[in-house]
Amino acid sequence: MHFLFLEPYYGGSHKDFADGWIAHSRHRITLKTLQDRFWKWRMRGAALHWAAGIPDLQDYDGLIVTDLMSLADFKALAGPRCPPALVYFHESQSAYPLSNEGRQDLQCHFTDITTALSAERVVFNSRTHLDTFLQRALRLIAQMPDHRPHWVTEAIKAKSGVLHPGCWFSGEVGDEVRRSAADLEPPLVIWNHRWEHDKNPNDFFDALATVRSRGIKFRLALLGENYRRIPSAFTRARTEFAEEIVQYGPVADKADYQRWLRQGTVVLSTARQENFGISVVEAVRFGCLPLLPNRLVYPELLPDAQHAHCIYYSPRDLVRKLQDHLQGARQLETRRRSLAEHMACHAWERRIDAFDRCLDALAGGSAGNGSVR
Repeated sequence: MHFLFLEPYYGGSHKDFADGWIAHSRHRITLKTLQDRFWKWRMRGAALHWAAGIPDLQDYDGLIVTDLMSLADFKALAGPRCPPALVYFHESQSAYPLSNEGRQDLQCHFTDITTALSAERVVFNSRTHLDTFLQRALRLIAQMPDHRPHWVTEAIKAKSGVLHPGCWFSGEVGDEVRRSAADLEPPLVIWNHRWEHDKNPNDFFDALATVRSRGIKFRLALLGENYRRIPSAFTRARTEFAEEIVQYGPVADKADYQRWLRQGTVVLSTARQENFGISVVEAVRFGCLPLLPNRLVYPELLPDAQHAHCIYYSPRDLVRKLQDHLQGARQLETRRRSLAEHMACHAWERRIDAFDRCLDALAGGSAGNGSVR
């Protein structure tokens, strides 16, 4: 079948996701994109841009969009020529923490809701994200002064499912690479998340400073996307951890990025917002031991048996477990291998059938729940 994919924010994880689905699908998927900037304007304006610019909508078996577009506006403008639509929620605005300068924009929250209501099928990237979305929608509706549409959450839930996104894993973990990495001293701490306030870099660097004050040596690779406005924690860290930093800034080449992950000992997250965590999945797949907070999607990513070792429950627990990970990296080889193999389930080659079955159901008119696995 032939599907149209409209991605108004074609960059980062949105780009990787769209490219991965298209490259692996058994269906033909035509992709139309806008650049990954001005996200609020994309939510408000992408529908207007595309509604007037795609004359042959009726030729497609279905439509795929992501959350940074108002599907309700698009369908209203496209009219009856619009095919059945699936929306994939990478993120939702109601769950996004505000920066110190930020102000809550309720219209973006309502756009999420009307987009979900307008779709024939709604898919979230984690169970945690779906649950949070429905909880926040109820909370938003409760703020309305009157005529509260309490029905909307049940309507969205009835046609919603969960599909963890696929990931690109080029090459294998490489035991010979890992053995040489284990011999490198001191151990390497990986940050491969976005350089933004919601990833909470202050707590990350505070934990590293505490561990260093106890005489534990480490190297530090600060990877991940950054933008024009970099949180001040990173500029301070460039001076404070000058002796530890071996990489400061994103690595454009995928192979170079994966080489850093293969050398890593620990991937650490202190995030306050994360709906799936592709950066963590990638790092663990290539051999890093994860150390993740007991919140957000992270417990969903790891096997229950690993929670006691790889999930932390307080700042003190974070420091204790980080110290254990850095000092006992060689003794934790079995755990590293087990977790790396577990993350292989997120490879596009293993995920694509579930996504394509979702498209089959969309074109066939079935709106049943999706699958977590």
